[in-house]
Amino acid sequence: MASLGMAVNVDAAGNLRGFHASAKGSERRLLIGSHLDTVPNAGAYDGVLGVVLGIALVESLRQGQLPFGIEIIGFSDEEGIRFGTPFLGSRALAGKIDDELLAKTDANGISIAEAIHNFSLLASRLPEAEIGSDAFAYLEFHIEQGPVLDALNQPLAVVESIVGQSRWSVTFQGEANHAGTTPMHLRKDALAGAAEWIEAVEQQARRVQGLVATVGSVEALPGAINVIAGTAVTSLDIRHPSDKVRRTAGTRMLQTAERIARRRKLTAHSRPLLDQPAVSMDAGLVEVAADAIRKAGCTPFRMPSGAGHDAMIMVEKVPSVMIFLRSPRGISHHPEETVLAEDVELALAAGEHLLRQVAIK
Repeated sequence: MASLGMAVNVDAAGNLRGFHASAKGSERRLLIGSHLDTVPNAGAYDGVLGVVLGIALVESLRQGQLPFGIEIIGFSDEEGIRFGTPFLGSRALAGKIDDELLAKTDANGISIAEAIHNFSLLASRLPEAEIGSDAFAYLEFHIEQGPVLDALNQPLAVVESIVGQSRWSVTFQGEANHAGTTPMHLRKDALAGAAEWIEAVEQQARRVQGLVATVGSVEALPGAINVIAGTAVTSLDIRHPSDKVRRTAGTRMLQTAERIARRRKLTAHSRPLLDQPAVSMDAGLVEVAADAIRKAGCTPFRMPSGAGHDAMIMVEKVPSVMIFLRSPRGISHHPEETVLAEDVELALAAGEHLLRQVAIK
């Protein structure tokens, strides 16, 4: 970004930001961004591709200027792996970080506020990261992270909405004991209770159209091969386009955990980590993006996103839209995640058309 003459800085939330000024000196700015963090053992394109595409669009402007500035944003901590709460970087831009959020801790007891300090930043300056009225729109390019576009042989799509998400930490508590001397009928095996519940979560999710539920993390304690697990700490992630359906399913699954625990003489405790409502992208920008994709030579396919993105936070603050690129074989959050070069070329062409259309409005 610096090599393109952009003003570059890192804000108090760790977001990397670069501003390309308008030739006319206008304070109005279009935001283009995505995230820089990733998940364990992941691929190279989730998030970062959207940042690089934004920079490439700025580079394409070297032959001409727009009547507004462009700010590129590489968001920090979108995935929420460390603290269990996603979108920390975009929450800062939307002015959605409070003392309760800053007090959340990681597995080592380090709070978000402390992590910010350890990164040589000041949590007290977080209000300075919030965007102002000069930001008039937000655009995010992202790989689909699913198989829909690949199955349809569609290079690009406009995202119309993003499904809601719920996340919990669910802990089963039993009694650790010797694996060789404790009869099966006298055990209080927390991991066995968690395993039964995981199966129940899958079965309940299969019975509800459009619902997905995932137990993606299980930690058994004390974690020795010859010890019955006295504690099992699990995660639960639920998503659905309808907030009512999602929340109802979450309540039912947590009640199931408690019922299984009682029958096995265990206890089950849940701790909410996230309740992110479903959101719709800005209708006007969806139309602009669809037209831009059409002008790039593609069918303007429209779809919802089953994954969460920074755009679902930004849309609360500024009109927002997303453009998906297909994920070959639908693979994401995996080292084999990739994109097709011709799809990236089409995305850049669509982005250039979108910039011209927004400039006319």
